Amino acid sequence: MAKKKFFLIIDTETTQDDLVADFGAVVIDKSGKVYQEAGVLVKETYFDRVEHPLFHHGDFLGGARNLPRRYDAYDKMIDNGQRVAASVAGVNKWLAKVLATYDPVVTAYNWAFDKSKLANTGILAGDMFSRQFCLWHAAVAKWGNTRDYRAFALQQHAFGARTKHGHMGIQTKADVMAKFLLGADYPDEPHTALEDARDYEAPILARLVKNTPPSVYMYPPTYNWRDWALRDHYTVK
Repeated sequence: MAKKKFFLIIDTETTQDDLVADFGAVVIDKSGKVYQEAGVLVKETYFDRVEHPLFHHGDFLGGARNLPRRYDAYDKMIDNGQRVAASVAGVNKWLAKVLATYDPVVTAYNWAFDKSKLANTGILAGDMFSRQFCLWHAAVAKWGNTRDYRAFALQQHAFGARTKHGHMGIQTKADVMAKFLLGADYPDEPHTALEDARDYEAPILARLVKNTPPSVYMYPPTYNWRDWALRDHYTVK
C-alpha cells in the first residue's frame, strides 16, 4: 500500500523589521483533510510592540492607524483560545514533531517570502523539510493563464493598482485564487496566519494536487510580474 502523502502549509504575518509575529500552519492530506494545525503568536516578536511592531505598508491592512485594532484582535484571539503564545523554540519543537509524524511536503503561498521571514526569526521550517515548493507559483501555472481565470479576474476587477510606470497587472494572490476556485462570494482573506493557511491556501492545494502530478506542481515556473500586464491579456472590443 502506498504511503499516505501529507502537506504542511505555512503562513505568516510579519513585523515591520521582517520577523514573524503570527505563525500559522496546517497539516493536510491530498483531500484537504486537516490533521494538525497551529496558530501561534511568537513571544519574542509579537509582544515587543516597540522594537517589532506589526507590518503595515501604506494602506495595506489599514496602515499605521489600524495597528491598535490589529493588536486588539490578536489579543482577543489569545483570550478565546484561537492563538497560543509560544517561543521560537516552541514553534521549532512543534515543527520537529510534524516532521517525525507526517514527513510532509512543505509549502506556502509565496514560499520565498515566508521562508525568508521564518529564517530571520529563527524558525527552521526552510531547513527542516527536504521537500518544498511554492503554492503560489504552482497555482498560477495551473490556472492563471486559463480563459476562465482571466474572465474571473475581469469580472471581479482583480487588478493591482497602476504603478508610476503605468504597469497594471492581474492579481494572482491567494484571496483571488481561492475565490476563483471556491466561488466569488467566498469571504475576503482575514490576513491572519492560521486562517489564511487553513481556509484559503489548503483548499487551493487540495484542488491543485487532485489531478496534477508532483513532477509538475513541485517544480512550477517562477512567477514574473511582467507576464501579467492587463494589456497582454485583454483587448478592447
